[in-house]
Amino acid sequence: MFTGIITAIGRITDVQDLGDSSAHGKRLTIAVDPSYLEDVGLGDSIALNGACMTVTSFEAAQGVFTIDISAESLEKTCGLDQHNTINLEKALRAHDRLGGHLVSGHVDGKGVVRRFESVGESWLLAIEAPKELARFIAYKGSITVNGVSLTVNTVTDEDRGCVLSINLIPHTIENTALGHLKPGHGVNLEIDLIARYVERMLNPASSAAQAS
Repeated sequence: MFTGIITAIGRITDVQDLGDSSAHGKRLTIAVDPSYLEDVGLGDSIALNGACMTVTSFEAAQGVFTIDISAESLEKTCGLDQHNTINLEKALRAHDRLGGHLVSGHVDGKGVVRRFESVGESWLLAIEAPKELARFIAYKGSITVNGVSLTVNTVTDEDRGCVLSINLIPHTIENTALGHLKPGHGVNLEIDLIARYVERMLNPASSAAQAS
């Protein structure tokens, strides 16, 4: 489990194919400040842009670690198949503060940045979410964007889904990789866990159909 509070900004510095077909995944090498890896061990979970991954090797002194990402995960996420600046979060420990909201690290779908512009001292981020996620997104509800726990300011329904807007304060821009976004960029979205269970309780037939 995670909280959506980013603990470091890393960079994918190398992407290697794990096979010669689209059914194979990739091995990613991520560079980060060496101090970030001081308490990391093999098999630990670290969320990369909101996607929970397993550390397969690391060199703490050099500030690099690797993860293997499957073809399925690559298909369901954005920005993890190329050299890129990414948000990092270590898995939640039992005694940690829950500063954001409960985040599973399982990306539910991809969104597309519609607008990203400064408004006063803050930034307005507008994202188009797909139809299958739109019903889970609510005014003042929580959503995870590229691993960052954020609060929804507005929701506008459209035929293809919905457009949600978020206000980003300067601290968020400075301490996450969200400041690198531009209109047209894809983002990883994870809906609120509570909304997921409410949907299941209210519409069991709909949830069963999705599973099948």
